[in-house]
Amino acid sequence: MSRPGKAIGWIITLIVLAALAGFLYFKFWWVFSDGTKTGELNSLTYTGYVFKTYEGEIILTGYGSKNASGTVQSKTFKFSVADKEVARKLIQMTGLRVTVHYKEYKGALPWRGYERAVVDSVNEEPAPDSTLPAEDHFFL
Repeated sequence: MSRPGKAIGWIITLIVLAALAGFLYFKFWWVFSDGTKTGELNSLTYTGYVFKTYEGEIILTGYGSKNASGTVQSKTFKFSVADKEVARKLIQMTGLRVTVHYKEYKGALPWRGYERAVVDSVNEEPAPDSTLPAEDHFFL
């Protein structure tokens, strides 16, 4: 005959394991955000000690500053690439304006990359046309 304390111990163990599995799923496998970014591909490196991953950086330009109006600011978007074919395309596009599609997770896994944002596709994006009228291009 089993004791009631032993059954309660198993139930508590199962609850703790289910909570741990749920936490790990939401931290590392659940997609928190899904989107695109466009900018100049600054770098893409193949790096790592045990797990070699592709790590990249895009320079995003934008307008506006809280301190001075009309200024141009730039930010960087750091990302990892898990797919070798996407990394190969990105290597060929270094220095060009690109649009990447990414999935962001709440945590990074070593075999997926160092960053929480993981790029899964890329398209070359042509530089935008000038918004100035042709007669105002005195510097050309």
